[in-house]
Amino acid sequence: MKKENNLAFIDGQNLHLGTKLNNWVVDLYKFRIYLKDKYHVTEAYYFLGCVSEAEQDLYNNLQKAGFIIVFKEHITTLKGTKKGNVDTDIVFEIMKNLIDNKDFDKIILVSCDGDYKKVVDYSIRKNRFKKILFPNRKFASSLYRHLELAFFDNLDNPDIRAKIEYLHQKKRAP
Repeated sequence: MKKENNLAFIDGQNLHLGTKLNNWVVDLYKFRIYLKDKYHVTEAYYFLGCVSEAEQDLYNNLQKAGFIIVFKEHITTLKGTKKGNVDTDIVFEIMKNLIDNKDFDKIILVSCDGDYKKVVDYSIRKNRFKKILFPNRKFASSLYRHLELAFFDNLDNPDIRAKIEYLHQKKRAP
């Protein structure tokens, strides 16, 4: 039997805020391993709203953990007022992969945002959708209320959270 070759599309802001509002943080290394082991994700695209020199450590850590970083395209004159909304970019990339028949099996999406509902439904109908992972069940869009249990999970479930949570290392006294 052929091993699955799945793609993940992660709304970085949604993941960060969703877990932060629930008082925890995702360990990027553990999360990438979780996606690989649990969902057979070979490519994980992590979408961010903008490029900022202040966030260079985050970008480095994402790359070291094995994520492919995708930045939102912005006009340089709007740099101070831009909104980092990556929803259309993620929908576009998912549809591009589906239309181009890229060599992959299924899609995993990480977000609570209802803006993805149409692409989720379409991907399910085409048998190319594996799962949407909600960073915070409290903020999952009501548009997903009727989604079959097989197509979603909550990253804040204790079993999942235990596998992917960043645990601060306390320094020991000498």
